[in-house]
Amino acid sequence: MPAPTDVDETVRQRWTFRHPLVIRLAHWINVVCLAVLLMSGLQIFNAHPALYWGSKSTFDTPALAITDDQTADGVSRGIVQIAGYTFDTTGWLGLSNYQGEAVARAFPAWSTLPASQNLATGRRWHFLFAWAFVINGLIYLLYGIGSGQLRRRIIPDGDQIKGFWASVREHLTLHFPKGEEARRYNVLQKLTYLVVVLGLLPLMVFTGLGMSPGVNAVAPFLLDVFGGRQSARTIHFIVVNLLILFVIVHVLLVLVSGVWNNMRSMLTGWYTIEDETTRKPEAGR
Repeated sequence: MPAPTDVDETVRQRWTFRHPLVIRLAHWINVVCLAVLLMSGLQIFNAHPALYWGSKSTFDTPALAITDDQTADGVSRGIVQIAGYTFDTTGWLGLSNYQGEAVARAFPAWSTLPASQNLATGRRWHFLFAWAFVINGLIYLLYGIGSGQLRRRIIPDGDQIKGFWASVREHLTLHFPKGEEARRYNVLQKLTYLVVVLGLLPLMVFTGLGMSPGVNAVAPFLLDVFGGRQSARTIHFIVVNLLILFVIVHVLLVLVSGVWNNMRSMLTGWYTIEDETTRKPEAGR
């Protein structure tokens, strides 16, 4: 017979309303906008798959280039060149299959919108959803500021700052807050959203505007801020990749911390919280 324990733990679930309708709508509109912007952006990038720094394209010395060449045996291959180093990326970047044939293009057909090489259509998709993204973002910001939701979601509380390293350990060991603490975003979530919402997303928008000839005519100073058109394009590319990294980590954490609970909260607003209650065992047990 097992020895009696000193404590008895029970787990109780309760409901809490986590995401208002405006926040939920803005989230899913952003998902669609960013997906289209990414795929159409890769289509635009394919038209000239190289990055430079400054105001001019220094074709002989790009900071990054995705292209193709031939081996000593005359076999075509896809390559990525970064700071003078060359990597073979055949099948993924530089050279990939499209409709059963090997095609020289920076990003493969399945990742671009449209799938065929069509710069004009890619630009139309990109600009349409860029404005949808900006308008949606402004609505989110105005609502967030007016309702206080923005501050609660991206500004860490004092006790959270003090517990920063404890939160890091919790994430590394996949232990997530329960009880009252689960009612609010943790410090790592808040700091990440702070960087994304007030840093990366505005930077992506303004570098994109800086590359637009129409905007240049009205606000030429934008390109000066970023050090030239090619610098703005390079920064835009880097920011997009950081956002992709954010999305990957975000999705992984949603999966490991309770996919259905998280998805339900972003679809209906309701989230369940686990409360742990510890009590002494009854006499005679």
